[in-house]
Amino acid sequence: MTTSHAAPRLELVALPGVPEVGAGTDLAALVVDGLAAAGLDLRDGDALVLAQKIVSKAEGRRVALDSVQPSPRALEVAAAVRKDARLVELILSESRRIVRQRPDVLIVEHRLGFVMANAGVDQSNVAGPAGSEVALLLPQDPDASAARLREALAQRLGVRVAVIVNDSFGRPWRRGSVGVAIGCAGLPALRDMRGLPDRQGRRLRVTEVALADELAAAASLLMGQAAEGLPIVRVRGAVLEGAEVGAAALVRAATQDLFR
Repeated sequence: MTTSHAAPRLELVALPGVPEVGAGTDLAALVVDGLAAAGLDLRDGDALVLAQKIVSKAEGRRVALDSVQPSPRALEVAAAVRKDARLVELILSESRRIVRQRPDVLIVEHRLGFVMANAGVDQSNVAGPAGSEVALLLPQDPDASAARLREALAQRLGVRVAVIVNDSFGRPWRRGSVGVAIGCAGLPALRDMRGLPDRQGRRLRVTEVALADELAAAASLLMGQAAEGLPIVRVRGAVLEGAEVGAAALVRAATQDLFR
């Protein structure tokens, strides 16, 4: 006699036709309309992954460069890294410290603790008034952004879903960028598996799984990095049980960082 087991399955669907987002856009309404247009629904236990750009745009984090006055420090760094001093001023204003710099590269510790290029300040897919240059900053508090959207969707649709705010990060020892979670709500961003047995009964001693990062990276495969225009992905089938932990928990503490 054989015992059948359902094959584990993870389904990711990008919502098509998401319109351009501006300051004040109702992201919950955007999600609801996008689901309806695609003939999709949301169920308890689903997750939504949103590109950081649409969250930042909705929260008014767009800055016109002609409104930025570079400081002497920004002018000095800009000359060393060959970047627009106005962009460098924005980067420094969003940062705790410069980690590494060289021509064309500026790695900083963001005010939220992320170690990343340019503090997430970005100009791709960010349009401004004709003839003007603009840049986009990360959300002020991405975990709070995710929590607000989660609550808004619960009120409108009566479902409890997880929400992840996704951004693209480079990595110090590997080439290429990957999607990571800079904010989340409704799931354990970091799943602690220490003390659980493996298949041979050996207790795990150090294993922690960055669940939110894994889902963000999977969603990035659909979102793309250029002109795809697919900033919202519905995830179904992921195991999200566990105490809710925000993406802030994914940042390694300075006392545990062997390379700082």
